[in-house]
Amino acid sequence: MEQSRGLRLILLPLPFQGHINPMLELGNLLHSKGFSITIVHTKFNSLNPSSHPHFTFHSIPVDLSESEASIKEAGCLLSLINAKCVEPFRERLATLLSDAEEDPVACLISDPLLHFTRSVAESFELPRILLRTGGAASFAVYAAFPLLKEKGYLPIQDSRLEEPVTELSPFKVKDLPRLDTCDPESFYQLITNMANEPKASSGLIFNTFEDLEQHALATLRQNSYPNIPIFPVGPFHKCDSAASSSSTGLLTEDQSCISWLNTQAPKSVVYVSFGSIAAVKEAQFLEIAWGLANSNHPFLWVVRPGLVHGSEPLPDGFLESLNGRGHIVKWAPQKQVLAHPAVGAFWTHNGWNSTLESVCEGVPMICMPCFSDQMANARYVSHVWKVGVQIEHGIERVEIERTINLLMVEKEGEEIRDRALKLMEKANICLKEGGSSYQSLDGLVKHILSIKSFAFGKQSE
Repeated sequence: MEQSRGLRLILLPLPFQGHINPMLELGNLLHSKGFSITIVHTKFNSLNPSSHPHFTFHSIPVDLSESEASIKEAGCLLSLINAKCVEPFRERLATLLSDAEEDPVACLISDPLLHFTRSVAESFELPRILLRTGGAASFAVYAAFPLLKEKGYLPIQDSRLEEPVTELSPFKVKDLPRLDTCDPESFYQLITNMANEPKASSGLIFNTFEDLEQHALATLRQNSYPNIPIFPVGPFHKCDSAASSSSTGLLTEDQSCISWLNTQAPKSVVYVSFGSIAAVKEAQFLEIAWGLANSNHPFLWVVRPGLVHGSEPLPDGFLESLNGRGHIVKWAPQKQVLAHPAVGAFWTHNGWNSTLESVCEGVPMICMPCFSDQMANARYVSHVWKVGVQIEHGIERVEIERTINLLMVEKEGEEIRDRALKLMEKANICLKEGGSSYQSLDGLVKHILSIKSFAFGKQSE
């Protein structure tokens, strides 16, 4: 699309691993369509410009102290980021818009959790499109929070966990997003604010595809945001332009796991990773260790710093008892791991990036959601797409061993694997010419070109 040449997009990611990666992957997609890409980022969890030499990077002087960065309350941490970013971003945006030597800016693309961007963009009459880095199904749940509260589902009560949420099939109360927080009202407000952001935007982008979340996307279009264009253009990481980019991770990947996987039989390895934020208790960590060992299947386990509340002591004699059957790293190149022929199952926390990456490689999942949208993602994996099973009866070694064997050797596991491979094919088709995501990306480009004129008057003043 030659019309996009000479136009710049400003991208502002939320400074956390699971939000940064899809924003940069989206940048690759839009760069391939002819746009210049400028990334504005904070000093907190700062990005490495050398990973994307085709982008322009601008840092804003926003950092968090050690005590601020260690805040566990998501609402408090996000409020702090929003408060600290607003003025530095306003100043940086003013500079970018007034730079006559740079391409004119067509629009801002930001995360809906960065709600301060609304007032800043409006003050410059700059169109703002939102990238939701999670799935459409979980966002439909977020958008329904006022209704869920009105109906008494929120705050979540332990006595109602198994109760179906009739207004939001296929979810049960236990699948609704939650955080371990002393202030449930602040979490409710955080989610409500985020879900309201698209109503004041020029569009909403999802890292998903129609065949994966058709029902949820229809719900959002018809009920939640009938006047806002929605663009499911994922899976970002499977598009050629994005896949060719180098690692964007904040943690150093240990490539030794690929060499180890090369020595294992096809579909024999259980890959275990609970993402960059989720944590488990020490007793759960030990049960996971022995459950993996007792299953007698080879496993690759990511034990990153901070995974365990407290210390990370492996049981005495644990590593020795494995005889090389287990490999433990602090962080893994996950996309490479999931694409490796030796991997037969993925034990995951069901963050959206991990879930989508597993779907795209046809790898069945063992689901252990921890917080936020992960419960909704796990429900879809286990009960809608039926490409995995959920650990629902406690993290105990006997249950872990049973679940691994169900997926790896039993007939039910074979059926799950067959469905996972069929879903993988749908992911591949949607990106090809004429596919749903291919068409949606073209629609997004046309939409950006149609709204760009509103921004230019302000920039030329």
